[in-house]
Amino acid sequence: MKTFIKEKRAENIPMCMITVTNNSGGGQPVSIQNIKDVKKVCAEYNIPLFIDACRFAENAWFIKLREKEYAHKTIPEIANELFSFADGCTMSAKKDAFANIGGFLAMRNETLAQQCRNMLIMTEGFPTYGGLAGRDLEAIAIGLKEVMDENYLQYRIRSIEYLTNKLIAAGVPVMQPAGGHAVFLVANEFLPHVPVEQYPGQALVGALYLHGGIRAVEIGSLMFGKYDDHGKLIPAQLELVRLAIPRRVYTQSHIDYVAEVIIEVFNKRKEIKGLKIIEEAPMLRHFTAKLIPIQ
Repeated sequence: MKTFIKEKRAENIPMCMITVTNNSGGGQPVSIQNIKDVKKVCAEYNIPLFIDACRFAENAWFIKLREKEYAHKTIPEIANELFSFADGCTMSAKKDAFANIGGFLAMRNETLAQQCRNMLIMTEGFPTYGGLAGRDLEAIAIGLKEVMDENYLQYRIRSIEYLTNKLIAAGVPVMQPAGGHAVFLVANEFLPHVPVEQYPGQALVGALYLHGGIRAVEIGSLMFGKYDDHGKLIPAQLELVRLAIPRRVYTQSHIDYVAEVIIEVFNKRKEIKGLKIIEEAPMLRHFTAKLIPIQ
């Protein structure tokens, strides 16, 4: 981290952000010590630290399970300590707030908050113009409390483990140990015959949908890959397919169906072909890119 800051120079870095849990790293939790260490470096270079808090409660639950000094603390106590190191946070309330829509930006610095409100006026309108309905605001407030219930969190994480273990038993390459909110297939091991420049993750996403209507998302070289000066793909560090599990929606039979589809696709994996991009945006291409199978 210090090497990166010295290379880019602190004055060119507006903030440091930690995502809890680590979505692009397989839904794995971030430890309190890791957050402390990052905060120490940020403070040394006067860089604000923000938390991407979409799944803060799941992260707090993993801390309780895996860090001995927090085993007897409540989830709200752990969450309070986690946020105590941050200068602010962003929150998509459709995750750990159970809401249908919405989210928020929070920060400690009043001057910075006012600057954000001023920017909002220029780009979206005054804070009281439209925005979330009262019902949605209330849903977020209630959801933030309900999500810290330990009985719920235990059930939530166990459902992820259940699907992960079923896939492991069938020989499907899946990220281990099971993380929070999602099961992550290791696409380059699932489809070893598809080279990275043919986007094995996206090829697998398409195969799952066509075979069984399973919707997933690629987290690999389509999402994070870049081109060098000669137009050659610089691949992402991981080639994953994320199966995010909605909260309070699926029954065990639903999860069993998902496992069956994945295993069936795995058994026919040699039939899956790679993809090539025929249209892409200069930024965030994975949202709108068009791809076709390679014949």
